[in-house]
Amino acid sequence: MTGPAAGAPKDTAQPDIGGGSPARKPPRPNPRRRSREFALQGLYQWLLTREDAGVIDALMREDEEFRRCDPAHFDALLHGSIREAEAIDVVIGRYSDRLTRELSPVEHGAMMIGVYELMHCVDIPYRVVINEGVELAKTFGGTEGHRYVNGVLDKAARELRAVEVAARSR
Repeated sequence: MTGPAAGAPKDTAQPDIGGGSPARKPPRPNPRRRSREFALQGLYQWLLTREDAGVIDALMREDEEFRRCDPAHFDALLHGSIREAEAIDVVIGRYSDRLTRELSPVEHGAMMIGVYELMHCVDIPYRVVINEGVELAKTFGGTEGHRYVNGVLDKAARELRAVEVAARSR
């Protein structure tokens, strides 16, 4: 007889999905990724309402999951992106085929975060910045929005991180 003894309860801790190995949970997002997620939610709200950044910030911090993010990175992304929205939109506009006001607020927010990080977070490699922007768009945006975000951020990185991109190309 194989499996649990007759009458013994079956182990229900791991689902039986076949193939012999237990199901694995996806890894939890790291604190910086969570910061980007909260910043994106805040930027989404700001893009739609132009509400005061402090009010949006307070609302984001009320979420129980906020404790799992990097609050300093969140502050930089949310407040920095709002403060520099005009300059960030100029960069996005150079590589977008439409006006920023015509973009989906999710993709627009993901690109704002990416451009802000390319401009100010030089400790984060440009490829990581692009990947994180794409992941935000995949998670929260439309079906193909991540491709658009990828294209715009890739071109912006060539401008804003020209030395780093050139070094990577060699």
